[in-house]
Amino acid sequence: MDKGIGLYPLHRCKTIHLVRHAQGIHNVAGEKDHSAYSSEDYFDAHITPLGWQQVDHLRNHVLATQLLNKVELVIVSPLLRTIQTAVGAFGGGEDTSGADATPLMVANAGSSDRPAISGLNSPPFLAVELCRETMGDHPCDRRRSVTEYKALFPAIDFTTIESDKDVLWKPSPRETPEEVAERGVQFINWLWTRKEKEIAIVSHSGFLHGLLSSFGKDCVDDIKKELSIHFKNCELRSMVIVDQGNLGTDSTETTNYSGKVPQGLDHPSD
Repeated sequence: MDKGIGLYPLHRCKTIHLVRHAQGIHNVAGEKDHSAYSSEDYFDAHITPLGWQQVDHLRNHVLATQLLNKVELVIVSPLLRTIQTAVGAFGGGEDTSGADATPLMVANAGSSDRPAISGLNSPPFLAVELCRETMGDHPCDRRRSVTEYKALFPAIDFTTIESDKDVLWKPSPRETPEEVAERGVQFINWLWTRKEKEIAIVSHSGFLHGLLSSFGKDCVDDIKKELSIHFKNCELRSMVIVDQGNLGTDSTETTNYSGKVPQGLDHPSD
């Protein structure tokens, strides 16, 4: 069959919204001198004032497109810049209500000079190590302890992370592109086990590129090229993942209707 339009049952599909974090202090330094990525000065880099402007623009887009009303879960890499981006774009906004609710972000978290962000009227947030940036060599990609993050981002769920300290990042060797791509496949396979149908994922350029490079090999060249483009800071791309191999656990789509109620003869005319 020629490549073209595909048709799949809705319950075998999920919509994912992939987001790269906003501009971090390590991005600015690395643009000037690539060796800066290896400096401890940029350990677990936070986003810049320009990065927060990028987050504000992304949030306006998320609100204007009603995406915030559709997303059932926000998955975030447990690094400062990704968490800041995620709560700024998909959180409940500035916490001015005085309501007794756990904030997604406390005021000035990660040198942000930003007010607290409310968790009211926002989807749940889940930190997942599988979608971290390429690990090794670059201190900007080494995370803090979960204990530290919980103090800064109290409403985020960190329960999938087994170790309080970062035991995954090593000074060397740095993960290869092939290893990152393999981790991307593991992430998508894990994602498919989730019950949510529409999920936002806030991650990193290297990880997102590795993930997308693992898919689309059966697509035409234009789509392969589209998937291979590196993400800009705070860029969002929406995609659909399809269970073509009957791996999923859902047997029916919630909008499907079985028919034949009340019972009656319904032999096909042919």
